[in-house]
Amino acid sequence: MKITIPLSLLFLLLTTNIFSQTLADLKLKPKEIPKGYTSNDGNICVTPAACNFYTDIETYSTIVGTIKSKAIQSFKSKTDRGSILYFEFEHTFKGDRFLQGLLWGKNGQPTDEHPEEYLAKGKFLVIWSFRPDSVIKEKSETKIEAILQ
Repeated sequence: MKITIPLSLLFLLLTTNIFSQTLADLKLKPKEIPKGYTSNDGNICVTPAACNFYTDIETYSTIVGTIKSKAIQSFKSKTDRGSILYFEFEHTFKGDRFLQGLLWGKNGQPTDEHPEEYLAKGKFLVIWSFRPDSVIKEKSETKIEAILQ
């Protein structure tokens, strides 16, 4: 006996994963945190702009969209420190140009002075407020890009 799956059901099964993600899925779990790093309460962003955006996200809702939920993870090591800011919007994030200006100013890209990076995919936005060579930032970026691909 041959079992067949309708194409529409197969499509639903494959796309449900993307649409059913939560911020908890994106966050680093304790076993994923590289050795030498400790979790920290609050925010320890490299520059104030990223953490101000996190704290005051409702202020920017007409520009970036309505926030559904947000979360933060902060980490320290002997040579590194920073925060990962997670946002889920009601609809697709629409504030790319605004966020670039807020984080990096007229340069429009990360600099030594403003090293934050971000990924916006659908309803999710993640901002990494770390120096470019951060091990934990790389670990988080790899995980999130795999989940939100």
